[in-house]
Amino acid sequence: MVAVTVRSDPKTGQRGASDGIGAPVTDPSLIRNVALVGPSGSGKTTLVEALLAHTGVIPRQGSVLDGTTVCDHDPAAVRQHRSVTLAVAPLRHGELKINLIDTPGYGDFVGELRAGLRAADAALFVVPAIAGADGEGIDAGTIALWQECAAVGTPRALVVARCDQARADVEATQIACQEAFGGVAPLYLPISADQGGLYGLLSQTPEGAAPAGAEEARATLIEGIIEQSEDETLMERYLGGEDIDTAVLIDDLETAVARGAFHPVVPVCSASGVGLDALLELLAGGFPSPLERPLPMVSTIDGGAHDALTADPGGPLAAEVVRTSADAYVGRVSLVRVFSGTLRPDTSVHVSGHVPAPRTSPEDASAFPPGHDSDDRLSHLYTPLGSTLQETETCVAGDICALTKLSGAETGDTVSDAEHPLLLRAWDLPEPLLPIAVVAKDRSDEDALARTLGKLVAADPGLILERNPETHQTVLWCTGEAHADVVLSRLREAGANVDTEPVRVPMRVTLDHKAKVTGRHVKQSGGHGQYAICHVEFEPLPRGSGFEFKSAVVGGSVPTQYVPSVEKGIRAQLERGLTAPSEGPDAPPHPVVDIRATLVDGKAHSVDSSDAAFQTAGALALREAAEACGVTLLEQVDEVAVTILDDHLGVVLGDLSSRRGRVLGTEPTDTAGRTVVRAEVPSEELLRYAVDLRAMTSGTATFTRAFARYGEK
Repeated sequence: MVAVTVRSDPKTGQRGASDGIGAPVTDPSLIRNVALVGPSGSGKTTLVEALLAHTGVIPRQGSVLDGTTVCDHDPAAVRQHRSVTLAVAPLRHGELKINLIDTPGYGDFVGELRAGLRAADAALFVVPAIAGADGEGIDAGTIALWQECAAVGTPRALVVARCDQARADVEATQIACQEAFGGVAPLYLPISADQGGLYGLLSQTPEGAAPAGAEEARATLIEGIIEQSEDETLMERYLGGEDIDTAVLIDDLETAVARGAFHPVVPVCSASGVGLDALLELLAGGFPSPLERPLPMVSTIDGGAHDALTADPGGPLAAEVVRTSADAYVGRVSLVRVFSGTLRPDTSVHVSGHVPAPRTSPEDASAFPPGHDSDDRLSHLYTPLGSTLQETETCVAGDICALTKLSGAETGDTVSDAEHPLLLRAWDLPEPLLPIAVVAKDRSDEDALARTLGKLVAADPGLILERNPETHQTVLWCTGEAHADVVLSRLREAGANVDTEPVRVPMRVTLDHKAKVTGRHVKQSGGHGQYAICHVEFEPLPRGSGFEFKSAVVGGSVPTQYVPSVEKGIRAQLERGLTAPSEGPDAPPHPVVDIRATLVDGKAHSVDSSDAAFQTAGALALREAAEACGVTLLEQVDEVAVTILDDHLGVVLGDLSSRRGRVLGTEPTDTAGRTVVRAEVPSEELLRYAVDLRAMTSGTATFTRAFARYGEK
């Protein structure tokens, strides 16, 4: 038996593991990777806790409210009483190892959800038993989570949880799920309250306990399974009155679930334990193993073609970091899903990743940096149980493990053999659209802030760091207010004392009209002086034209070698910028765009003229032009695409108008009942749009934004 290297948190009282995790699994067919998905508060973490206690992995069940659960170990999760990161909790059921992946249900943490789905081969969708009470139906936020699973083709089954709550109605909730998701059928029905327990529709046990409607529910279930069966004669035989053997139906259940069109339902009460055994049987017999799921596409690290991977422990090593965290005792911890090959201690690996570039300026067309590659050496492997680690000897294809001190690894990176490096195609990361500007409280905190920011960005798939060279602000792009709160908490817990400040949006200026001015730089201070005079004609250009420079000098009044100096001086002043009078005397200067400068005349001195003198004269000429004809302030305008339910079209259009937006049009999506609204909106009006849009659409809308142009403010 390997040693357990786990600890009990003195603040939260979280327990260490027992021997319930067991020895390493060497056969991928004996592994199930299951992501628990559902709305915040549906009971996912409590369900994991109940399953761990039921199978003996932990000695007793913890509480979300008390902050003593295995999966909600993050301080922010304990404080908010909800999951904010994914967590892995393995258990044993017979010969099988089942890796339960608890994911956050709140929309701000969709990056953690997508990482969890990447690591999983199937999803257990958890819906509270009150979801269908009083005819309320499934809320739009829960449907959005279901669509996240559907988008990546994840097989799904459902759990109706919290059956002991007041107003719980299992039957109504099952009906609501069928109406919202389609392809839903109960696998078990609750027996009457005085008897307790569940009635199995396939096995028809316990005998004599069939609740009302069991026959109709069984027929619906069997037809749903048979429709997905690979045996095309099965439906005909069933409709012909043949009694299909239960063992055949159970074998076909996995095929039905794996195809993603059939979703069995199990009611579970975590408090009493009713339904836990039934759920474990579904996970074991109804969910696919890693051998039965398609794997991510793979290439060489330079983008070259590579054969498709299979979940073969003897194949080329290809694993992926699905989460990165920091442990006070062991440092950086990388949670890894192995897709191919086998990870072993004391081996050399290659870490590679191509992640989205940090935001710089809106005109920057480069979407990706060159990527990063490094070699490292593994020391130990661990089986994770929440925040605790148990050392293990191996991790085969299909399994999940934790690696420590993999210093160069970031979330989304590929871990492969050092002699045969590979790169897995990354999953779709959420686009963070809520900017938060952070600043160190004093100069002594600046180093701590810089160090901590790098660690946070490497770990969090929903966080992007921007250091804006124009506003000189450090901006964190988050997915929402709850996410921003977690990020700020982690910064402060790591010792970085920070404040927030209003985010400033870069502006531009341009000249109002045409003007001919003189840039004069004449100085005498003993010895060689400085002499340069240039007459320049400036004129505004259409938006987006940039800067043009021409020379119309005749007769050599400005020597040829100094003409480029004038242009260089003007360009330097364009970058330094000019102040717009409309912003007040203390406003910062803004870069100048969309003008043409024509050098028409000037004067030079045979001794005192120089390259530097004519650069200065060119810069002075632009300043003179601003004084002569005035400047116009230009603001950044983004094109947004807002995907909404048709019911919210009116309120979203009205809100865009109130933000000085110009609607470009609307178009239907591939999903019935949803519309895309395209508009141009000043960036300044979008700083909190992620929060406001969620509020006005109950979290059902999404949007993207991209720089469009600069327009007059």
